[in-house]
Amino acid sequence: MTVRVLVADDQDIVRTGLAMILDAQPDIEVVGQAADGREAVALARQLRPDVCLFDIRMPGVDGIEATRQLAGPGVDDPLAIVVITAFDLDEYVHGALKAGARGFLLKDAGPQLLIQAIHAAADGDALIAPRITARLLAAFSDARIGRPPRQPIEPLTRPEEEVLTTVAHGRTNSEIADELHISLSTVKTHLASVMTKLGARNRVEIAMWAYETDRIKS
Repeated sequence: MTVRVLVADDQDIVRTGLAMILDAQPDIEVVGQAADGREAVALARQLRPDVCLFDIRMPGVDGIEATRQLAGPGVDDPLAIVVITAFDLDEYVHGALKAGARGFLLKDAGPQLLIQAIHAAADGDALIAPRITARLLAAFSDARIGRPPRQPIEPLTRPEEEVLTTVAHGRTNSEIADELHISLSTVKTHLASVMTKLGARNRVEIAMWAYETDRIKS
């Protein structure tokens, strides 16, 4: 299955470079490119790509606002969006993920991590640059001090708790299956159940909940 990707970055060289890296993969096709957020939103709605790769700093509509319009709360059919930036700033990370992004990368991450993030987003996973994951989730948890975390609509089962913990540690579905000695389909079943019980839209929100409830220590 070919993953169809839309790339948006206001710098021609960066945008072209990202597109070349992705197009060189046998199972990824760049179906569109945009130079700003407004054009990115219009193209995304027209093309309905499997994954959007958005820079944060773009003129007019920035990457965070473009993400919010395509994947934010209230969007009926949200797109999978990975945000990429040269700036390791907490406000960018928080803003992107709250807007509905399914991944966050720094531009120095390298081609391999970029490709992994695209595949993860297409598969319903979330990939965040490893060096900021723990700091990010801890910051989300700290920001909620004094506010009780939401309770699941039903208690999580023991297998679901195990999957929750591995998700919070950044494991992919395949890694979870290997670590817990269960099938990939079982992982997906448990993940779907956890998301339903927590009212979570993606793996990032599952990980945030794990930190908020002290299941994972930063």
